[in-house]
Amino acid sequence: MSEPGAEPDVPQDADPLAGVAEAVRALDDLDQRPVAEHVERFDAVHTELTVALSSIDRV
Repeated sequence: MSEPGAEPDVPQDADPLAGVAEAVRALDDLDQRPVAEHVERFDAVHTELTVALSSIDRV
């Protein structure tokens, strides 16, 4: 059971930087991908950055 106010989809012991690094690596081949996929990739990075920043209080 998760604590009140905790992100339900992010384990508290998870390293938020790992998700950021993975999402940023997905941008490595962006120049080889169709433009239609760019927004989805940037949204994924934005989401991971948001999760990492919101977890700062738990550091």
